[in-house]
Amino acid sequence: MPTGELTFRTAHDADIPGLVDLIESAYRGDASRAGWTTEADLLEGQRTDPDGVAAVVRAESGRLLVAERDGALIACCQLEHRGDHVYFGMFAVRPQLQGGGLGKVIIAEAERTAQDLWGAREMRMTVIRQRDELIAWYERRGYRRTGRLTPFPYGDERFGIPQRADLEFELLVKPLGQEATGRPVAS
Repeated sequence: MPTGELTFRTAHDADIPGLVDLIESAYRGDASRAGWTTEADLLEGQRTDPDGVAAVVRAESGRLLVAERDGALIACCQLEHRGDHVYFGMFAVRPQLQGGGLGKVIIAEAERTAQDLWGAREMRMTVIRQRDELIAWYERRGYRRTGRLTPFPYGDERFGIPQRADLEFELLVKPLGQEATGRPVAS
């Protein structure tokens, strides 16, 4: 297991194949079962593809933040600036490294980046409503359930092949800034 310093940077086109592999390994197939974030029992097929990752990497409204240790890509997350808030998505940690506190560090860096770059006052994300353990993890990080649900995109295999008929996304939110952290929001 890597032991060097954790570094963060913005993803580039050259990272796309490694990012697709990371995201797929964290959520789909047998490899994902080494971690606790697997969706393998809810969805089969792909989680993303090179075009989907490239769109996030190249988006002018955001960035794909990557975490590396000893030169190896070990985690990533999407940050998309949407006015007064930032959308957090495409969060993945190598399955073998899950459960050791790395996710907490990544999400804290994402929140700091959202505040420092865009002065964001709120972080938002959508999570599959049936992922109780994952939602509880986010709640321990200060996110709250809103009860606002959107349907899963059934029939669009870019998001996977559902293994049940009741999947939907729930919006989670967390206030950022002085009122949330006790420190001023960067302007």
